[in-house]
Amino acid sequence: MTYKETLDWMFAQLPMYQQKGPKAYNGKLENSRSLATHLKNPHLNFKSIHVAGTNGKGSSSHMLASILQEAGYSVGLYTSPHLKDFRERIKINGNPISEKDVIGFIEKNKLFLEKNKLSFFEMSVGMAFDYFSRKKVSIAVIEVGLGGRLDATNIITPLASLITNIGLDHTDLLGGTLELISIEKAGIIKANVPLVISEYQEEIAPVFEKIAKERNSDLVYADKEDFKEYKTSLYGSYQKRNIKGVLAIINLLKGFSISQEHIRKGLMHVVENTGLLGRWQILQENPKVMCDTAHNSEGLSLVLEQVKMQEFKTLHIVLGFVKEKNLDVLLPLFPKDAIYYFTRPDIPRGLDVQILGKKAAEAGLKGSIYDSIPKAYKAALSKAAKDDFIYIGGSTFTVAEVL
Repeated sequence: MTYKETLDWMFAQLPMYQQKGPKAYNGKLENSRSLATHLKNPHLNFKSIHVAGTNGKGSSSHMLASILQEAGYSVGLYTSPHLKDFRERIKINGNPISEKDVIGFIEKNKLFLEKNKLSFFEMSVGMAFDYFSRKKVSIAVIEVGLGGRLDATNIITPLASLITNIGLDHTDLLGGTLELISIEKAGIIKANVPLVISEYQEEIAPVFEKIAKERNSDLVYADKEDFKEYKTSLYGSYQKRNIKGVLAIINLLKGFSISQEHIRKGLMHVVENTGLLGRWQILQENPKVMCDTAHNSEGLSLVLEQVKMQEFKTLHIVLGFVKEKNLDVLLPLFPKDAIYYFTRPDIPRGLDVQILGKKAAEAGLKGSIYDSIPKAYKAALSKAAKDDFIYIGGSTFTVAEVL
């Protein structure tokens, strides 16, 4: 098979949450363990850090990888979803897995994958673990895909676990309250493995404290620790919260030699070292165009606060969501004095733009409707003056199409 044929097979034949939403959610670890056994347990051959959370887990994972790379280690990085190319999910020292390796893994294991009906995410995780094992990485940073307790990545026993901010997202799968979601995230806590919580949240702290105590896991609230201040090349004042969680994890790593200079360089070269996309990413100047993958109330609140701090004459917002989002909660977060370009991500889960336009009007947001993201983006560029600001967001898939 060619690389394209391989991806088409993966996307079309097997469930993929990125495209299908809740229908693709497996909710059990048997398949992941079965695949790991088939692959001779590659996850046991490298050290790891496990990262979960609602907001900040992607940025935190990339920061950790960048710091470890600056310290001279061979660092695997598994993240999801991808924005432009599947290979973004699996990297070593910022270099994505080769097309040849993707093709080879599927061809070698295709019969097993078909027979056991593994999901897109399960096979992707297995591919990552197999790749990191074969390449003998010093350590791998593994980002949870969805939730934690039943996520396909949750067969590893890491050196340390990190849980970032918790918010209401994927409530159809993880539960409708912060407490229920926290229980799912806390599922990555392993016996005798230290746990870092990036941000103390009073209403859910008892969940983490109870489970950490049961599993003899030392718990650190990073935002209560006194760390040296570092800057990062990643835009957004909210990154300060993520940095503290990252620093707490670095402090817990035993057997690794990481200096303050490694930390400084790692945080200042995250994008260059890891190829991170879609986090307050500036696409052009005059007019300034920025995209961000934030897609829940907590994440969008932080990004929109950052938008307000920018200097511009008029704000233009290209906006598209997926179907399961609660627009009654999300749309009131957006400023009413912006010009909107409502659109729909080109995936089965994409929210009908007519529904978005109607709900937006009810929320007092004024703009026009476009039947595709490229058309909406082109319209924003044509209408924006040089001293205006264009923000593209609402969904990972809205950003992906622009990139």
